[in-house]
Amino acid sequence: MCKKKVWALVVAFITAFGLVTSANAEVDFSGKTIKWIIPFSVGGGSDVWARLYAPYLQKYLPGNPTIVIKNMPGGGSIVGANYFHERARPDGLTIFGSSGSTTFPYLLGNSKVKYDFSKYHIVLASSTGGVVYINPDLGVKSAADLKGFKKELVYASQGVTSLDLVPLLAFDMLGLNVKAVFGYKGRGAGRVAFEQGEVNIDYQTSTAYIENVRPLVEMKKAIPLMTWGVLDEEGNIVRDPIEPDLPCFPEVYEMVHGKKPSGPAWEAWKAFFVAGFAVQKAVWLPEKTPAEIVAVWREAAKKTIEDPEFQKVIEKNLGGYKQYYGEKAAKAFQSVLDVPPESKAWVLKWIKDKYGVTVD
Repeated sequence: MCKKKVWALVVAFITAFGLVTSANAEVDFSGKTIKWIIPFSVGGGSDVWARLYAPYLQKYLPGNPTIVIKNMPGGGSIVGANYFHERARPDGLTIFGSSGSTTFPYLLGNSKVKYDFSKYHIVLASSTGGVVYINPDLGVKSAADLKGFKKELVYASQGVTSLDLVPLLAFDMLGLNVKAVFGYKGRGAGRVAFEQGEVNIDYQTSTAYIENVRPLVEMKKAIPLMTWGVLDEEGNIVRDPIEPDLPCFPEVYEMVHGKKPSGPAWEAWKAFFVAGFAVQKAVWLPEKTPAEIVAVWREAAKKTIEDPEFQKVIEKNLGGYKQYYGEKAAKAFQSVLDVPPESKAWVLKWIKDKYGVTVD
């Protein structure tokens, strides 16, 4: 009798496993069009990133569907993110591409935010970096020249509560006299403002820097100063492989102040650097998406990231930064959700004291 019960349990387990396997096999996107919402303008870093991934995900998703990038800029990416939260159906046919500019309002408690990353299913995540550059007419040849530099610098910003929090806080920590001009609709617009002489200091995320700023450097129209850096395996910020000859921000801080960064400003900057760059972009499926659909999306992400051809694309266009999928992506993004409350509180006070902006 006991053996019969055990066998019955084994049969039940095998049957259940077979049903799950069958369900996974039944996910088929043949003839379907998948909408990938990118809450930024065409040509920006997130847009380029999505268009690099899209053809490979099409290749590895069952049924080889067509992925269409839908750019929905507005509100520092809040418009597109809220649209995803309110309109996306859990059928695998709508995905969302977040960036640090999407995560910051969420972390800072912006009342306009309706989306909640803790409820979605992450498919993949990408780390990135950022490169700061300056107008050569200012006479700055390298980051070492920033020590004691008092000339006014002008920076085109999307807003202090956007991803620009990282550069604006970094500039403040270095003691630079930077005037932030708010209202620009993205880093692409900031770069154009730099090229047109409207501003004289700028930074771009890695994708946009590789594509659009390196030519300016070659034409001697821009001087690269520093990178934000990347995290090593121990969580230290080290030089960025995209520009290994440039110092990272902690090094520049030490050049300027003669000591390593520390204190609440540093802890806050590092926390938001992780949120904005170390795990900067991610792909999401909406809440209540069935497990079998999440599984096929994550499997497509895995195959994409492991594809030798795609690895060359990453190296060429994204600087070879880490790409995560599935549970690895979830673990990486968890560090974003775990930004210390005291760091958030310090930043909120700094934003209010420095720029007169209250996050509500």
